[in-house]
Amino acid sequence: MFDSPLSSSAYEVLGVDPAADEEGLRRAFRLRLRQTHPDTGGDAAVFVQVQRAWELVGTPAARAAYDRGHGFSAEPAPEASTGAAPGWRAPAPRPDTRPRARSHGQPGGWRRERYLTLIREWAGRGVALEDPYDPALVRSAPHHLRRLLADALAEEATARVVADLGMGYTVWHDVMAAGRGADSDAKIDHIVLGPSGLYGILSEDFGGPVRIRRGELVGEGVSGAPIAELVARMRGMARAAGVRFGGAIVVLPDDDVMESIAELGKVRGTPVVVVSRSALSTVLRRGITGARAIGGNEVFDVRTRLQQSVRFA
Repeated sequence: MFDSPLSSSAYEVLGVDPAADEEGLRRAFRLRLRQTHPDTGGDAAVFVQVQRAWELVGTPAARAAYDRGHGFSAEPAPEASTGAAPGWRAPAPRPDTRPRARSHGQPGGWRRERYLTLIREWAGRGVALEDPYDPALVRSAPHHLRRLLADALAEEATARVVADLGMGYTVWHDVMAAGRGADSDAKIDHIVLGPSGLYGILSEDFGGPVRIRRGELVGEGVSGAPIAELVARMRGMARAAGVRFGGAIVVLPDDDVMESIAELGKVRGTPVVVVSRSALSTVLRRGITGARAIGGNEVFDVRTRLQQSVRFA
């Protein structure tokens, strides 16, 4: 809820200045509770946000941690280069000896690079910033910059989920669709191959609730036709590599979807499902309704064709 560059800060939710003293913060919290309580006509979702904001800044220790930047905490993505996110406050990963999925490419890499270039131009006139991921800086940046970082984080989160599926899965990150230019409009965030099928995946964070209408995503932060665009890119990749995708998956933050798994049927002949991030591993293991499972020598053939055809952003 508060771990997205597109979301309001805990202070904004409470309606108080970040420099407010403890008593001012407490008064703001009590006022917001009264204003948002469902029993007095408030919005239940906002009421929950207010309580969560208080948990983050309601005690001196929690507030100090939040102000240091832990409101944007994130673990590094699997096999990410150490230079991809300088200054990003991430907990040290624990040693993990479990077999991991085969991973190719840099999840979120294209958007991270664009974010770093543009945030320096915007904030530092090309001068190196002490911390380009400082939460105060991020939240004050223009929406298109925060969106770049939010989507990079979303792609990295998906990469961690897929990596945990084990060595039976192969994933390609930041794949450029065949015959398209090197920009975000030509990119497939992830291609995942496993026993349940071959899937194209879009990882998104629109900064708020998303609904589904007539086979497409709609919401305040949604622009264009994300599902139709994903399917079109997958069709181009399928032709170039000589493979057949089993389905398309759109991954969104848990708080932004009404259902954890919503199967939409077919879009231009491709089965599509919209899932919450926590449900992604379930979908990839069991497959999508209408998707064709892949087994035996076909897995090796599809993997080889893709490995020879993909190019990365």
